[in-house]
Amino acid sequence: MEKYTIGVDYGTLSGRAVLVNARTGQELADAVYEYPHAVMDEQLPCGVKLGTDWALQHPQDYLDVLAHTIPEVLRKSGVSADDVIGIGTDFTACTLLPTKRDGTPLCFLPEYEREPHAYVKLWKHHAAQDKANRLNEIAAARGEAWLQNYGGKISSEWAIPKIWQVLDEAPEIYAAADRFIEAADWIIWQLCGQETRNSCTAGYKEIWNKRTGYPSPDFFKALDPRLETVVQDKLGTVITPLGSRAGSLTERAAALTGLRPGIAVAVGNVDAHVCVPAVGIDGPAKMLAIMGTSTCHIMMAEEEKQVPGMCGVVADGVLPGYYGYEAGQSCVGDHFAWFVENCVPAAYAQEAEAQGKNIHVYLTEKAEKLRPGQSGLLALDWWNGNRSVLVDVDLTGMMLGMTLATRPEEMYRALIEATAYGTREIIENYRANGVPVEEFFASGGISQKNAMAMQIYADVLNMPIKIAGSAQGPALGSAIFASVAAGEAAGGYDDIFAAARAMGRTKNLVYTPIPENAAVYDKLFAEYVTLHDYFGRGANDVMKRLKAIKKEQASE
Repeated sequence: MEKYTIGVDYGTLSGRAVLVNARTGQELADAVYEYPHAVMDEQLPCGVKLGTDWALQHPQDYLDVLAHTIPEVLRKSGVSADDVIGIGTDFTACTLLPTKRDGTPLCFLPEYEREPHAYVKLWKHHAAQDKANRLNEIAAARGEAWLQNYGGKISSEWAIPKIWQVLDEAPEIYAAADRFIEAADWIIWQLCGQETRNSCTAGYKEIWNKRTGYPSPDFFKALDPRLETVVQDKLGTVITPLGSRAGSLTERAAALTGLRPGIAVAVGNVDAHVCVPAVGIDGPAKMLAIMGTSTCHIMMAEEEKQVPGMCGVVADGVLPGYYGYEAGQSCVGDHFAWFVENCVPAAYAQEAEAQGKNIHVYLTEKAEKLRPGQSGLLALDWWNGNRSVLVDVDLTGMMLGMTLATRPEEMYRALIEATAYGTREIIENYRANGVPVEEFFASGGISQKNAMAMQIYADVLNMPIKIAGSAQGPALGSAIFASVAAGEAAGGYDDIFAAARAMGRTKNLVYTPIPENAAVYDKLFAEYVTLHDYFGRGANDVMKRLKAIKKEQASE
């Protein structure tokens, strides 16, 4: 009898579940649930206003995803819950929340519901940048060797700056929190009833190392004496490797989801990293870009190299036996959406509606008629800061070359091209520092929906691009890890590599570079690098000065 697993992917705006054959990876059903609270970046549900660069979420939304999507995939597939052998999940990261010792989020408690620091800090919460800056200064001055494993900079998106912000701005919340935990681990806690910490978020987002553990208490004391024992007091030192079984589904979680109690629950994972086996990657030098609101670039290598500006290199951080490398771009789909919401003329929206087309489809059809360089535009993809290779959230977007003749479709295409240039900058940086990139894979919504964008990427990178065979790559990856957590005896796999080869897949479609386009994009990329370095490496900090003036005026 066939057995099945469920993967649940928690994104920035929604959660999605997929039910798959535990041996073959065949997808039988999927379901999506939009977060009712979405991203809280202006105010809390009670009306309390938030500051600049805040991005919060409500953990109730995460539980509601389980309650809605899992019963739906069971209903749509016709599969009996008795034949589901495991569940796995993945999350955006670093997405962090403070809880009590039993896992109750502080924001669930009436006394803290009006306190912003009691809520989930989403990955793109950037209000801890001052803490990240100070952390990096202190780590560099102390000669902390681990800093170079993160490209020389810890991001404000990561755990320690966020925790430090809570301590500094709301010490009563810090004191009330028995735990600060990644949402990736919190949702597993809710499923199996016991706290676990996965090696992926610990390694990439919490400065943990498989060989050496966390930085020393002396380092945390140098940041703030109150942080000296933050690891022991608030995080915990027991780290569980990916592919492990976190525990068994509790009676309470079974009632919530409609699944059978006792089935395997896989250790938590990160949305980008979990996607690697979903495309069948099982070795080094193969980069996967997961393209959504942001893009994460994940790959593996046989050696540990210290690459400036990468997000991190972690032993066994993606698959066991390899060093997993992460880089990323903070703004991809986010700024296509920004453009549509703020810059598209009414006439375009009306014409798109008249033709029965999504506005993105309408703009794409106009933009794909343009030749590379025809618009005379060049953009920087920093509308949400720069994650790699500059690691600086205070950088902002820019578009050069606009005239009174510039059309919306030209601007839209320039933004897409900018994200491709940003990816090429990441690849060139890896290669320059001894980490080979020989193949390129793409997953996520953009890779599935926008052929023009993928052809632009192939031309800019001058590399063929293989496309994920599933529209739900991270969810499929989570289901693959669930199959390993369940084990071969239950109908799954004992080995993640075997599971990846059997359950992961790509489409037959491959985007190949067009030589004449690639030649033009080589010239445009050279100009991108000039702007990238001029505005991003200190020659002209005008973006930061403008942002400082903005904050001053906003506080008046």
